[in-house]
Amino acid sequence: MSTASKTRPARPILKWAGGKSRLLDRLHARLPAAYGRYFEPFLGGGALFFSAAPRVAVLGDLNGDLMNVYRSVAEAPEVVGRLLSRHKRAHCEAYYYHIRAKWNARSARQTTASRAAQFLYLNKTCFNGLYRVNRQGQFNVPIGRYVNPTIFEPSLLLAASRALQTATLLDGDYQAVAAQAKEGDFVYFDPPYHPRNATSSFTSYTASAFHTDDQAQLRDVADALVERGCVVVLSNSDTPLVRDLYSGWAQEVVLCRRSINSKAASRGPIAELLLTHPSQQRMAA
Repeated sequence: MSTASKTRPARPILKWAGGKSRLLDRLHARLPAAYGRYFEPFLGGGALFFSAAPRVAVLGDLNGDLMNVYRSVAEAPEVVGRLLSRHKRAHCEAYYYHIRAKWNARSARQTTASRAAQFLYLNKTCFNGLYRVNRQGQFNVPIGRYVNPTIFEPSLLLAASRALQTATLLDGDYQAVAAQAKEGDFVYFDPPYHPRNATSSFTSYTASAFHTDDQAQLRDVADALVERGCVVVLSNSDTPLVRDLYSGWAQEVVLCRRSINSKAASRGPIAELLLTHPSQQRMAA
């Protein structure tokens, strides 16, 4: 059975909407004392993965560019770091838009490491750390209002590399990732949240979206994993739909301040739900 490693946990290396750094205490309270493998099919910023430091992990995301970042950092952190140093030295408004255009052009001559460094540079210098693409998959976020942005920290990049080297990194749909989970494994789902109202929807991390039917399908996948003997924890927004979908699950309301949002008024404490199945008998935080 897997337990947390004794090495110091890494931290997220990029900004990500819906990141779980502020909810780690609540999430750690739901981690089993021991488990087989750690699964996170909606990886995003990976706050819980880095904090939990599982010995064996299977991580995935539908955003292939995001997974390329993690794969490149795992395999070649020094190369990614050197490229980020160049971006840091050259950073200015004109350079930002040059790199954004280069990123969207997707030249076949670019290496995976250069793509990863561009992703991280844009992530740390774009407006409010927002990752957003249009229907054509083009990154369209303007430059942020930063005087001296922290493009990267070498020690943090190396710590993330060590953590990722022992993980299986997969591109693709969450169902394909979760299908590999077996009895005794731990699965954490942090999907695109169901919108709290008609104007709050933000699921543009990929060119596709996560709709109401997708939320219902996720609930079915979670139920099936519980029946398989997995320990399953989910996060989602506190909405009537989510409450109804998980009516048979334990639901804890938590307030989490969100700092990544295009509207300043939406960056305050937001009610979210942490969902666990009663059969798992996990203690509340």
